[in-house]
Amino acid sequence: MSTFQLDSRLARDTVYIAALPLCDVRVMNDSRWPWLILVPRIEGAEEIHTLTRPQQTQIATETAHASATLKTLTRCTKINTAAIGNIVRQLHIHVIARNEQDPNWPGPVCGYGQRLEYEKSVLENMVSHVQNELCHHTGFSILNIDTVDI
Repeated sequence: MSTFQLDSRLARDTVYIAALPLCDVRVMNDSRWPWLILVPRIEGAEEIHTLTRPQQTQIATETAHASATLKTLTRCTKINTAAIGNIVRQLHIHVIARNEQDPNWPGPVCGYGQRLEYEKSVLENMVSHVQNELCHHTGFSILNIDTVDI
């Protein structure tokens, strides 16, 4: 039985999309950027280097799948990935699609301006597209997709 619990700030600011073998995939509820968050379901994990070698390999693979998914869906110029954790210590990977015309290009997205939440229908559409594309990129016919409550 796992004792994994999602940090309350991640729960508040993101929406669940799917579960990959190691990580939950969530979307940041900020419409300024297509922005996924991968959260490994490992209680107490704060740093990638403290994971086991197989977990490190798996998180790299899942980050690559999330990156390819966003690149395909958005046709963005650049994918930014980061595991910062200065405010939310729970290990989580940011995967963000960036373009020259987006807010604060080429600067960082974290801490820039005020979050602009998605309209419900747009968020539902994004979740569905990410789920479908993740299936394509991972090779899984079905991901562990619970009912998404948006």
